[in-house]
Amino acid sequence: MELQKLAESLHPLERKILPLLETTPDTGMLIEKSRLKEVEVTRALQWLSNKKLIEIKEEVRELVFLDKNGQLYLKTGLPERIFLTALNREMSLKDVEKASRLSKEELSICMGLLKKKGAINISKKGNDVFVSLTDNGRSILKKEMLEEQLLKHTFPLERKSLNPQELFAFNELIRRRNIIRTEIKKQRAATLTDLGRQVLESVGASDGKDVIDSLTADMIRSKSWMGKTFRNYDLNAPVPRSNYGKIHFENESVSYAKSIWLEMGFTEMSGSMVQTAFWDLDSLFVPQDHPAREMQDTFYLKNPSQGKIPDDLKKKIKAVHENGGDTGSKGWGGVWDEEKAKQLMLRTHTTVLSAQTISRLKREHLPAKFFTVGKVFRNETPDWKHLFEFYQVEGIVVDPNATLNDLKGYLKEFFKKMGYDKIKIRPGHFPYTEPSLEVEVFDKNKNQWIELGGAGIFRPEVTKTLMGFECPVLAWGLGLGRVTVPYYAITDLRDLNRNDLKQLRSMKKWMLRPQ
Repeated sequence: MELQKLAESLHPLERKILPLLETTPDTGMLIEKSRLKEVEVTRALQWLSNKKLIEIKEEVRELVFLDKNGQLYLKTGLPERIFLTALNREMSLKDVEKASRLSKEELSICMGLLKKKGAINISKKGNDVFVSLTDNGRSILKKEMLEEQLLKHTFPLERKSLNPQELFAFNELIRRRNIIRTEIKKQRAATLTDLGRQVLESVGASDGKDVIDSLTADMIRSKSWMGKTFRNYDLNAPVPRSNYGKIHFENESVSYAKSIWLEMGFTEMSGSMVQTAFWDLDSLFVPQDHPAREMQDTFYLKNPSQGKIPDDLKKKIKAVHENGGDTGSKGWGGVWDEEKAKQLMLRTHTTVLSAQTISRLKREHLPAKFFTVGKVFRNETPDWKHLFEFYQVEGIVVDPNATLNDLKGYLKEFFKKMGYDKIKIRPGHFPYTEPSLEVEVFDKNKNQWIELGGAGIFRPEVTKTLMGFECPVLAWGLGLGRVTVPYYAITDLRDLNRNDLKQLRSMKKWMLRPQ
C-alpha cells in the first residue's frame, strides 16, 4: 500500500526519468534521451533522491581540450617542426625567420625547446646568431614528437587516462600559450535503489497519461478525469528555496519612515540633490568661513561650477551675514561673498529643502508641517560608522504656538515607531538653530546610547530673513542609517550598500508598523 502511494505521488518529470535510469545513469545522457531541459532533469533527480528511490554520486573529472593555437598547429604543424624543416644547413637566425615565417615570439620559444631537446646547436658569429641541426635534430625530423602525437588525439581527453608519454607531452604543451587547456567538470551519475526498482515495477514504463497532476474546468465538463488516477501530494516533501524579487531593505526602511510622518499629518518636501551654497549654507546662516564649506568636507561641482541665486533674497542674506539685517543680530561680520554663495554642490543636508520651503510660506499658510527622507552627501572617508552618501530624515513645524516640548514630542513619537523605547535629548550647537539639541537613543543590542542627529528651533536670522516675519520653526535632521541598522543586526554602515546577494536574500523584511 505504501509502495502504491509512493508511486502515485511521482511528478510527471519523475515518471519520465525513472525508467531511463535502468540503462542511463549519466545526467548528460538523461537530458538527451528524455528531451527535457537540464533544470527539469536536475529537479526530477533531486525529487527522486529525496524519496530514496535513487542514489546520486558526483565525480570530479579534469578534461583536456584543444585550444585555438592547438587547433591551428594541428593543421600547420608545431612551430618547432616548421623551424627544423626550414633549417636545412647552418643558417643565421634572420634567415630561419624568413624561411619559416614564424613570429619572433615563436622563434624564441622554438630556440628554447629545441635546445632543451638537443636538436640544434647555437653559435654567435659577430653580431649574428647561427643555428645548425644536430644528429638528434635530424632524428626528430624523421618521426613524430610526443607533443604532435597528443595533438592528434580525439578531444576532450580525461587527464587521468593519459599514459606516461602522453602525460609528458601534456606537461610540455600546457605551459605554452593557448595550445591545450583543462577544465574541471563535475559529472553526476544516478542509480536506482532497491526501493526505486520496486516503484519502477509498480509504475512500469508508463508516461503518466493516466495520472492526473491537476484538475481543470475542461476536464470536469468533459468528465475526462473519470477512470484516471490522481497524483498524491506530499506536503512535507522538501522543496528548493525560492529567491523572489523584493524591495531593497534600505528602501523598505525609507518607505516606513515616510509613512510615520505622513500619518502624523506632515507634507513631503522634494528638491534637487545639487544645490547652490546659497541655499545649502548661506540661507541657514552658516558663516562663509565655516569648516563645512571646505573641499575636504563638501563635494563641489566642476562643470557647471556656479548656479543662480534669487535676487529678492540675495540682499537680505548679505545683510544678515554682515550685520544681522533687521533680525536684531550682529551677524558674522566681514563681507559676504556672492561668488561663494553661487557655488554648486551636492547637498550636505536635507535642511536645504526646509529653507526653500519656508521661503515660500505666507502667514495664511500657517500652521504647517513638512518632512523629507532624502540622500545627502559628505566628503567623508567611509568606515563602519561613516558614509559619504546616506539618507537623512528632515522635518519642520512652522507654527506661531510651537514650543520646545512639541519638538521633543515629535522626536519621541518618531523613534518610538522606529522601535526605540528610550530617547535622550541633550543641548547641542548648530549655526542655524537656537536652542539646539542632539538626539540619542538607546540601542538594546549594543546596550549603549548612540547619537542619531540634531534638532532645534530655527534662529530669527533664518526665519525672518526667509519668511519676512518671525515665527517658531521646529527643525530636525536625523541619520536614517544609524536608526535602522540595529533592526537589521548590521554593525557596519557600509553593509547597507554592499549589494551582497547572499545578504540581500537573507535580510528580513521591515515588519514594524506605526502604532
